[in-house]
Amino acid sequence: MSSPTQRTLAEMRTRGYELVDVVEHFNFFTKRRHDLWGFGDVLCVGAQGIAIVQTTSGDNLSKRVHKILESDALPVLQRAGVKVLAHGWRKNAKGRYVLREVDLSAPEPAVDVDWEAA
Repeated sequence: MSSPTQRTLAEMRTRGYELVDVVEHFNFFTKRRHDLWGFGDVLCVGAQGIAIVQTTSGDNLSKRVHKILESDALPVLQRAGVKVLAHGWRKNAKGRYVLREVDLSAPEPAVDVDWEAA
């Protein structure tokens, strides 16, 4: 089974991003994970621009969206034109992983993909 991060890496590569990599790291001294700017797990760069993605399970998506909305980095990234996404992954009725994406690039979050779409 692949992790939500691995699924997001694959998804962003299929969207044409040329450089896609994990930017969160584990601090062995504090025994905690640290995300880029407090929420970024995956950084993507391509002809379409730059995107930073928070990736999680479907059950935790709303918590992650709130975490991003509370970040001091979000307005800076929005003004800079960086695409800010939250990816939530869960299995559908057919046992396939489906993505729910929340785009936080604009001041009003937008859900681009619904659970039942796939």
